[in-house]
Amino acid sequence: MDNLAELERKIGINFKNKNLIREAITHRSYLNEYPNQNLKHNERLEFLGDAVLELIVTDYLFRKMPESPEGMMTGLRASLVKTDSLIKVAHKIDLDKFILVSKGESKDKNSKGFETILANAVEAIIGAIYLDSGFAAAKKFIEENILIYLEEIIRNKEWKDAKSLFQELSQAELEITPKYKILKEWGPDHNKKFLVGLYLDDKLISKGEGSSKQEAEIEAAKEALTLKKEKGWSI
Repeated sequence: MDNLAELERKIGINFKNKNLIREAITHRSYLNEYPNQNLKHNERLEFLGDAVLELIVTDYLFRKMPESPEGMMTGLRASLVKTDSLIKVAHKIDLDKFILVSKGESKDKNSKGFETILANAVEAIIGAIYLDSGFAAAKKFIEENILIYLEEIIRNKEWKDAKSLFQELSQAELEITPKYKILKEWGPDHNKKFLVGLYLDDKLISKGEGSSKQEAEIEAAKEALTLKKEKGWSI
């Protein structure tokens, strides 16, 4: 672990207990491949870091936005702690250079699976910071690496769910309320799948698939937002 000091520098923490930062960057797949390493995988730290992250973000929003309704704060928190936000942090600290994963997992560093491993490791690092240096240090790390995106999320209305945002746009700009129709459903009752279409008037705009009608509608709205961004209302 010759590069451990470099990771500490990027994180901004000089760990008193080096085993904690080693554990935070060790994925289960690495230990499966190298079982004789005297290391623990990071899932317990990830569990702790997830809770610390949510508490600190919740506390920050509650104190900084005293006039904001609960629904808005819930949406903002979800946007701040989601996997995509944690991946940004991982890239900022070059976590892919330090993460310990199996050879198989490391083959495609642009894959969704590898990015998820990095996001989970960020939560584990937060847990490690909390254990090693306390609440204030964890709060400082989260403020400097995650809460910095708050204004951007508010400005871009990223805190709103896709259905609400697309409906707001279509009503304001077209005076049309989107409608959703189930196009197909399949699978046994315990594992149903739904394909839903999003329509403006009678025009099919996008489709979404999910394990519930609600999930499929959200996916269709996400696709519609992407298409609108690319093509405007000519979609």
